[in-house]
Amino acid sequence: MDLYCVMGNPVEHSRSPWIHARFADLTGQALDYGRRLVPLDGFADAVAAFRADPAGQARGCNVTVPFKFEAAALSQHLSPRARLARAVNTLRFADDGVHGDNTDGAGLVADITQHAGVPLAGGELLLLGAGGAAAGVLGPLLEARPRRVVVANRTLAKAIALVRSHAALALQHGIALEAHALDAVPGQFDVVVNGTASSLAGGQVPVGAQVLKPGALAVDMMYGPAAAGFMAWARDNGAVPRDGLGMLVEQAAESFAIWRGLRPPSAQVLAELRAIVDRQ
Repeated sequence: MDLYCVMGNPVEHSRSPWIHARFADLTGQALDYGRRLVPLDGFADAVAAFRADPAGQARGCNVTVPFKFEAAALSQHLSPRARLARAVNTLRFADDGVHGDNTDGAGLVADITQHAGVPLAGGELLLLGAGGAAAGVLGPLLEARPRRVVVANRTLAKAIALVRSHAALALQHGIALEAHALDAVPGQFDVVVNGTASSLAGGQVPVGAQVLKPGALAVDMMYGPAAAGFMAWARDNGAVPRDGLGMLVEQAAESFAIWRGLRPPSAQVLAELRAIVDRQ
């Protein structure tokens, strides 16, 4: 049996095993996908142990917080988007070593443009955060050709560093790319994406409602109870709230395609998962 898993800390909340099981059922693929809780100081050891698992042949894994930067360092081969992000959420094990990719941004763009039906081209976008989550999505967001992108972070230096690493891509597409502190974001935006750890930690929304254009789309990269506060804030301030469930399914579909060489029916799986979540 081909083995896959999601590694993180925490990881017990992850919907990834259910998603990949449905992908496998719907595409006729034989695989086993589980969760692995990884000690905060033990990511490399956890990957090695998984690859040595006698239960089957480990083919790859997804990586969630807080190990995406470590996963990039562990990879012998990085895709262009993973190299730009310097963060990896998808590992593929091959004869020539560990291949690292980042499917988060592709998943987010697909969810915004396809499922939410909001175009990114020509719009103004605010990305909150400058950690691994934000780094993973900034490149694909720029590839979607918005007119202006602002990265805002509590520590301004981190936002500046993330913007600098993506400056060439922004210039290539003629996009105004800026870095600001969270309490000094200029202007209003068509789309606001929360990539900070505030939702995961149960904290307050890290930016004021003045950043929202009327009817703006406000997306939290988290889902479930963790996203409830951000979504309520968006709704209360005239924005359209959206959680990260669609991004989760779409980034998983991208990972599945990398591993198995075929595209699963992500829209069907998202609808099924949304129905399950809404009943809970």
